[in-house]
Amino acid sequence: MIDEGKDIIEGHDFKALKVAIDGDGIMTITLARPERLNAFNNDMRAEFLWLTRRIEANSGIRVIVINAEGERAFCAGADVSWFENDWPTERFRVEYRWVHDFFDLLERIEIPVICAAQGVCACGGLELAMSCDFRIAAEDARFGFTEANINLIPGSGGCSRLVNLIGPGWAKELVMAGTFIDAEQARSIGLVTRVVPVAELQDAAMELARKLVAKAPLAMGLAKVIMNTCDSIDTTSGRILERIGQSVLIRTEDHKEGIRAFREKRPAAYRGR
Repeated sequence: MIDEGKDIIEGHDFKALKVAIDGDGIMTITLARPERLNAFNNDMRAEFLWLTRRIEANSGIRVIVINAEGERAFCAGADVSWFENDWPTERFRVEYRWVHDFFDLLERIEIPVICAAQGVCACGGLELAMSCDFRIAAEDARFGFTEANINLIPGSGGCSRLVNLIGPGWAKELVMAGTFIDAEQARSIGLVTRVVPVAELQDAAMELARKLVAKAPLAMGLAKVIMNTCDSIDTTSGRILERIGQSVLIRTEDHKEGIRAFREKRPAAYRGR
């Protein structure tokens, strides 16, 4: 059992998020502004930044699940009022980067990250979802971008991550035409990996989390890093990375434990070593 991860959240007063870590190392981050469609506000951005500085430093976290309160939305993006500030250009880039840093953390951290989305998943909410490794959608989920309606573009991965994920054709349909798609269509183009009934969304996310927790963490981490990197390099370099990763893993205690468990026909007890 893993207890170390709980230390990072004990005593912290979250206002826009709810954060919990269970004894198996599954961290749940819940967007908790359902009355505002879980839109990002200053509190939520500050709490994202607070978590960014702590999650990666804690070895007790094995899987992260991102979900949201309420039936209407996973997240509708940022409060429109935030864009009404008279931002100096350079200050806006700094403020915006604080959100980007959290999304980038979720993408780069060497543990699996699961998004469970219901209702409206739009703008920054969809960009948050795309920074996760797994996206599970409830049957009522709808995905899209509305930034063009206020003469903006998706600026937190909604262009860069999206085009890599689903290709330029559908990316332009969502970003430029402002088309919203339902959960089944999102699955058909690769935007989400699973669609489940609304009532089963949280159970499906936790079932996947428990499945991932049971696997060897070093292998999960290296697989994620290498696959993310292979998205932007040539295939020859990707093969080299795979061999390097395998050469590291084969020397680990967890590899030997996995072999023993296979031979003894029992569940493996991985220790991340």
